[in-house]
Parts: sequence; C-alpha cells; structure tokens
Amino acid sequence: MADTMRGVYTNLTEIRRSVFREVAKICYKLDAQGESTEELDKEFDELPYQILPGDVATYRESVFLERAIISERIRLAMGLPLSSMDRPERVSEGFEKAANSDEVFYEPPLINVIKFACNACKDNVYEVTNACQGCLAHPCREICPKKAISFRDKKAYIDQDACVKCGMCFKTCPYHAIHHHVRPCADACGMHAIGSDEHGRADINYDKCVSCGQCLINCPFGAIADKSQIAQVIWSIARGEEVIAAVAPAFVGQFGGKGNVGKLREAFKLLGFSGVEEVALGADLCTCQEADDFLDEVPDKLPFMGTSCCPAWSVMAKREFPEHADCISMALTPMTLTARMIRMQHPDAKIVFVGPCSAKKLEAMRKSVRSEVDFVLTFEEMAGMMDAKGIDYLSLEDDNKSDFDVASTDGRNFAVAGGVATAVVNAIHRRYPDREVNVVNAEGLDDCRKMMKDAVKGKYPGYLIEGMACPGGCVAGAGTLVAINRSAAAVKRYAKRSPHVNATENSYRMLIPVLEKGFTKQDEDLEVSESMEATKGTAE
Repeated sequence: MADTMRGVYTNLTEIRRSVFREVAKICYKLDAQGESTEELDKEFDELPYQILPGDVATYRESVFLERAIISERIRLAMGLPLSSMDRPERVSEGFEKAANSDEVFYEPPLINVIKFACNACKDNVYEVTNACQGCLAHPCREICPKKAISFRDKKAYIDQDACVKCGMCFKTCPYHAIHHHVRPCADACGMHAIGSDEHGRADINYDKCVSCGQCLINCPFGAIADKSQIAQVIWSIARGEEVIAAVAPAFVGQFGGKGNVGKLREAFKLLGFSGVEEVALGADLCTCQEADDFLDEVPDKLPFMGTSCCPAWSVMAKREFPEHADCISMALTPMTLTARMIRMQHPDAKIVFVGPCSAKKLEAMRKSVRSEVDFVLTFEEMAGMMDAKGIDYLSLEDDNKSDFDVASTDGRNFAVAGGVATAVVNAIHRRYPDREVNVVNAEGLDDCRKMMKDAVKGKYPGYLIEGMACPGGCVAGAGTLVAINRSAAAVKRYAKRSPHVNATENSYRMLIPVLEKGFTKQDEDLEVSESMEATKGTAE
C-alpha cells in the first residue's frame, strides 16, 4: 500500500505547499519591509484564515478544525513545536525566539503527529465487505484457527475479539470479500515505529524512529509533518550573511526543466543565496573513501561492508545490529564532505543542504555534523520559497551550457537506488580491474533489515551492501516534488552529461585526508546516540 499517492498532486499536496509558500512570504517581509515581530506575529495568526477563508469546511467536518490543523502546520514550518493542548496558544507563540536566534532553531522531535488531524485508521484489522456472497463452502469459517467467523443473515462475520490477525480467511475467500485494513502511515514505516494511542490515533515510538519521513508522505489525512527551517534560512539571508546552498543530485527535474544548472543558479540567486554547489561532488569523495575502506577491510577485517550515505539506513543498521556496527562504512556522507569543502573557502558562510530527504535534517542535528551544515531544506520547501518570491523556474534564463562541471556520472547517480554501490565498484575496478566485488542492495527499511539479517548470518560474505531507506533511493525522499520514476530517469540523463565518468577522476579527491581530519571512530560510534537525541528530544 505504501507510496500509492506518490507523484499524484492531491488536496493534501496543495495544502502543504500553500503553507510553505505563505510562511516564506511573511518571513521575506522581515527583510523587505522591516516589519516588527509584533506585526509579523499578527500576520502569522491570521494566516490560517487566509489559507482557508470562509465559514464552510472544504475537507473536513468543520472549518475550525481545518484551521486548527493548518495552524499546527504553520508552526512546524517555522520550526516551532506543536501547540499545547492544555492552554490557549497563538500560532506565532515562540516566533520571536526563532526570528532573533543566530543558532539553528529546532526542538526535537523532527517528525510530529498532529493528533486531532489523525483519522484513527484501523490497523491490522480483517473485516468482511459487501462482496461476501454467503457461499455454500464457507472456506473462511472452516480455515479460521480460532473459530472467529460465523454467519449472520447469510454473510460472514468476524469476531474481532477472537481474531488473531493470521489472515487465513483473507487468503482463502474466493470472492476476495475480506479486507485487510492497514494504517497507511504504519504500513509505510519500515521501522515499525507507529502504533496507536489510547484514542486509536497514530503514535510514533521515537526509540525506533529514524526520521525517514515515509509516514508523513503516506498519511492521506496529512496528520504527520516534519519541522522546517524555511524561516531560519530566509532570516539568515535577511541579516546579510553569506548563505550557500549545497544541492543534492536528486534536484534534476524537481523544479521543472531537464537538469538546467543555469536556471538553478539563477533561482538561488533570486532567493538571496550567495552561491550554489553540487553535493554530487561530495558523493565522488564518499565513493573514493568507501572504495578504500572496502579494499582495506573486506574480507580480512570485516565480513562485509555497508554503505554510509543514507542516514536512516545507517542508524537503523547500527541500532538494530550493534555487534556489526563496524561493518557500516565510516566514510563521511556526501552532504558533510561537500559542506566541509565549501567551508574551506567560505569559513563564515551559512551552509544549507537542499535535497529530497527528511532524515538529513536529523543528520545535520548531530553534534558532530552541526558545525558543518547550518540548515537543511527539502525540495518541496525550496519550491515554497520560489513561489513566495514569484519565481517561475521554467521562464528563467539558461545558456544551456552551464553545468557544475565537477562531479562524475557515478557521483550524480547516488540519487538512484543502486547508484552508490555501482559507483564504489567502478572506483575499485579503476584500480583493480580484475577484482571481483559482489553487491547486494535493498530499498525500504523493511528490506534493508532483511538484507542486514542475511548478511549477519553469513549469506553475503565479502559483499558490498547498499541500503536506501526510501524505495527507489533518494529520488523517492519525503521532500521530493515529482513521481519517482520520472525523477530517476531525469537523474540518469543528467548524470550522463558529466565530463567525468568515474569518481576517481575527481581532482578534489586529494582533499579527502584534510576533510576527514577531526572525524574519528568515536564520532562514528556516537551516530546512534546523537541521532536518538535529535529524534526524541523532550516530550512536547
């Protein structure tokens, strides 16, 4: 069931993007008009009424409920915690602290359930539908191990108190008349971190959550949302700081066009950014690091090696298989490597990672990474900023020649499932053409877990294993704008345009020893604990 809504522009998509756009508009006023925080407070408080005007509900039973939900989305878009349900609270409460802070304003948890927006969907429940024909054979009743099925008015009936959710009736009904209800957000969660509270509403177990964001894009009621740093990025620009964007390779096609770097540069310039760099550059260096790690350690020191670039996969693997945590590569992620390179030339700049991933926000909040990356925005949040400034991406000028001209084809293909492992294997073969490198990869955390279990049992001796939390890879991240297959195809076309094929051709690889400096195994060992701290924080 997961990902059934991906690539479909729904009412929920419109609401989410309207919130990003309108929040960005107000934040830009702090710079353009010099309005006081009191005036902006008022605008934020009135924003739910602007987004949902009138007295007739559009999506739910009450317009007041709709506006209450929008209010919570506005707060999360500003990086603020959800409102307290025990006392009156303005939409803008806490805004002044966020506006005047020079630090990253972010209070965990990152992923939040807006409780009164949740539909309290049935989860793992089998029910008989109207398709039941009351057939003579009654196979559903006969196969039930707990005698939970009886017949009423010639129709099958399941006693939910007796049902053990084995699904045998579901599988055996010749008319497919038994439906298995699954909560969409829980079905999408590969960490099995979503349960139900006492009212049947979705509840996240933050001891398990790795902030992949798959739940928030699969909830049809829009009851789950993550916090944004749109406001903090805009205010950093407004203060006149040097703000540089590091754009993930999955950007191709997200805003329209066909990987038009000239348009991308112009868009970021109009938004107030001082510059923009390609994170695929860091992917090249990550490839070289992982190739070296593999050659040095597998199979003599390690039975296998897992890739490191997906933070949700990496944290899951180390948390659930602690005795094999060393088998996950210590290579710095492309985001961190790119940020360190930028900071070498721009030591005082604010660096903004722009990409498809919700979990990158979690990675950036780790104490050992926080000094490298100041803010993280998704493509969807960036699109909201463009809308707020009235930027029509496709109409921007492009010389059709401009390119980043640095990263390799393999580095740019990091965005697509299988791309990381392919890049590492190609880098190894550049040095040792006859070296056999066996590879296995998995997409989605459930499949990643199965792969890791098999690796631990010895099924993949000497293998390079690639894990991606999002089915399809980074192009399927929670912050993307277009259908997964379209994005993957666009990335592959763009990657072929690179003047370099192999990551080892990147001249910046000579900087790896300098970029690694200060990053120790102790920092790597802290990944799980720091990620847990950034995920959970304090109860809101």
